[in-house]
Amino acid sequence: MSDAFAFALAAELGSLLSSRGWRVGTAESCTGGLVAAAITSVVGSSGWFDAGYVTYADTTKRAMLGVPEGVLREHGAVSEATARAMAEGALRASGADIAVSITGVAGPGGGTPAKPVGTVCLAWALRDRPTEAVRRHFEGDRGAIREASVVAALEGLIERVRAG
Repeated sequence: MSDAFAFALAAELGSLLSSRGWRVGTAESCTGGLVAAAITSVVGSSGWFDAGYVTYADTTKRAMLGVPEGVLREHGAVSEATARAMAEGALRASGADIAVSITGVAGPGGGTPAKPVGTVCLAWALRDRPTEAVRRHFEGDRGAIREASVVAALEGLIERVRAG
């Protein structure tokens, strides 16, 4: 991914959000704020970006986003259940109409047989609609995994805003 590609996706997202009068929020773990950075690189994003939460630690996921301790204990930080709770927490904590979350193992360490390096869970939450979560596996080094996660997050937002 190039910065230009992420910028183009973020600009497209901004145009779609503006046309609907919606605002977006982010909840990020392994990407460390890269989705929010891509979004806020677009001039005028203050009109459609509401808030970004970087919740690397489980204690912060609980404190800032209200991720239940039981979800983290039962499913782990890298899970669709945690991603779902993060996205829903970002909606609750902000004035956003749609939120995306990302949690994963970007490496180079930290992987397990069940959740190898490159495992990433994303979720998209919209007000008054069921939250959607997916588990993906991305190849490459830490940078490539994080970049692929940003693209997946932005593409998922675009898809859901288009569907309205």
